[in-house]
Amino acid sequence: MIGLFLITHSSYGESLIQCACHVLNTRPVQMAQLGVSGQDDPLDLLPLARKWLSVVDTGDGVLLLTDVFGATPSNLAQKLCEPGRIEAVAGVNLPMLLRTLTYRERETLQGLVNRAVSGGRDGVMAMRTTRDAKT
Repeated sequence: MIGLFLITHSSYGESLIQCACHVLNTRPVQMAQLGVSGQDDPLDLLPLARKWLSVVDTGDGVLLLTDVFGATPSNLAQKLCEPGRIEAVAGVNLPMLLRTLTYRERETLQGLVNRAVSGGRDGVMAMRTTRDAKT
């Protein structure tokens, strides 16, 4: 199974995991998160990130999910990437996380990257109410 590791600002990653636990009615295995605060030095966090990465990596690869591309959490995630073994996707949201949890046992790592991106993108939509549809 592909491991999942969320590297996000503050407690966003843990909040997403808690929401996923609520939806799935269980805490998924082989998943960890690291919250980065404004006071953290990214270079000090790198050894801790590597430790958590090793916890979720059982040999099938790891998908890193981060929130904002170019921000400190994604820069940290990029330092951990190893093409074909550890991949990263920025822009994590709950639909993306749920999609990766659903498919990580039956997809390749690259396939899971594609599922993550489509899940995040497809989970964002404008909603119309019945009243709006009549106008």
